[in-house]
Amino acid sequence: MSDFLDRLQQFLASRRLSAHYQQLTPDASTREYFRVDGGIVCIYPEAFVATEQSYLDVTALFIANDLPVARVLDFDESLGAIMIEDFGDRILREEMNASTPQRREDLIDSAIDLIPRIQAATHAAYDADSIASRLKFDVEKLNWELNFFKEHYFTTFKKQPLSAEDDAAISKEFIELSQELEDRATVLCHRDFHAANLMLDAEGNLKIIDHQDARIGSPAYDLVSLLLDRVTELPSPEWLAAKRRRFLDGRESLGLPYIDEATFAEEFRLQTIQRCLKAAGTFSFQSANRGKTYFIPFIKPMFRIVLRAIENIDRFPAMHSVLTSEVS
Repeated sequence: MSDFLDRLQQFLASRRLSAHYQQLTPDASTREYFRVDGGIVCIYPEAFVATEQSYLDVTALFIANDLPVARVLDFDESLGAIMIEDFGDRILREEMNASTPQRREDLIDSAIDLIPRIQAATHAAYDADSIASRLKFDVEKLNWELNFFKEHYFTTFKKQPLSAEDDAAISKEFIELSQELEDRATVLCHRDFHAANLMLDAEGNLKIIDHQDARIGSPAYDLVSLLLDRVTELPSPEWLAAKRRRFLDGRESLGLPYIDEATFAEEFRLQTIQRCLKAAGTFSFQSANRGKTYFIPFIKPMFRIVLRAIENIDRFPAMHSVLTSEVS
């Protein structure tokens, strides 16, 4: 941490800014964030080259396509520092937790409406040769995330590795799932679009943060991330269907290619299996390796959501068997 603070102080001194700062603590980041006079400074683990820096690249792409992200105010390659405008402290997740049920639904719907706008920037990402257009949820990436779950839930967190037989069976299904989702990876995705990465500004407008890992993925990816992140109770099938319809209506209103509702429901369930297992792996890793045990209550609900998706599509028996044992 001392290195991060040293580089922050060098950055502030070189810009003749006040040395006063407030440290901010994002959940699962390798970066450190500080509120300073005039903005937020993010200190990266190491120096970077601006033309190869994903946050700078994706921010420029999003702003060019009228997506609500913080403007970059300054940066220093050698210090690994980026200064952005400050949206305040109103994280969407906290706002939703403190809201009435109707207000919560309105906030979710507003967040859903941002996803087709991100997907509408897909062609612009390719035209600009954005870093995001060169990254994709392909078999390698999707399967890596699924294996990350397998390793860090069973071995790191539970300290009970799968049997050789279960490991082989589930690994085969991971490849099958990853191949299907790679075939559907056609649009620009935020990649971590959930209520902790959305904010409300002073006027109550939604703002997108933590977008530097944007890449090409399935149309369902960000919607799954938003609706099924860190839940403790399974949302009803009717509620999910209504949210999927709103999303598809939003795509249609922007002139994006038509997706049949039933086809999208299947894609949503396939993506649910992958994304929720990936989340369970992250929760396990953060809990076991970084002491962030507040993630533990979200692990089993992720399994229940995945099981329901598997049962709806009537596939992946090995995953179903393994996860059923975990929630029994």
